Amino acid sequence: MTKKSAQPGEILLAEPFMIDPNFKRSVVLLCEHEKEGSLGFILNKILDIKVNELISDFPEFEANIYYGGPVQTDTIHYVHNVGNLLEDSQKVNPGIYWGGDFDKLKSLIAAKQVQPENIRFFVGYTGWSGGQLKEEISLGSWVSAKMDINYLFADKSVDLWEEVMKNKGDVYSVISQVPKTGNCN
Repeated sequence: MTKKSAQPGEILLAEPFMIDPNFKRSVVLLCEHEKEGSLGFILNKILDIKVNELISDFPEFEANIYYGGPVQTDTIHYVHNVGNLLEDSQKVNPGIYWGGDFDKLKSLIAAKQVQPENIRFFVGYTGWSGGQLKEEISLGSWVSAKMDINYLFADKSVDLWEEVMKNKGDVYSVISQVPKTGNCN
């Protein structure tokens, strides 16, 4: 049975035939889910740019940037596993933190205390107004799943959507095999 709600720290999988190109086969880490609205980041849409190419005064750092979603694509966000080192980080899940003091982050990177495998950068984010995500889940647009820290920091799979669907088991392992084109012919 499909769960009809989501919690911060879970991931959302786009239903297999979602037409919106922003979210087709997306895996979204839900960082905030409140009455006023929800916010998350798409984990499986890598962009062909490094963070220090996008931010001029950023230390040399070989970290990719991901498309976090269509909202405020002129902003940079980050999810990391160094919450104990980075003040003002918000805990999303055990070992997963969102945001924090940006100047301190640059210092930690320059001092090599934060490595590319500790952090993921996003351009923009995915957002829902109050009640919108709950409605989309009830309509079957999104499937919630447990977050595994490896989906964020260890798994560089371009097939993350298929992997998470398969890991859910039952009918979802069958759904994971739906062709990427979305055509049933």
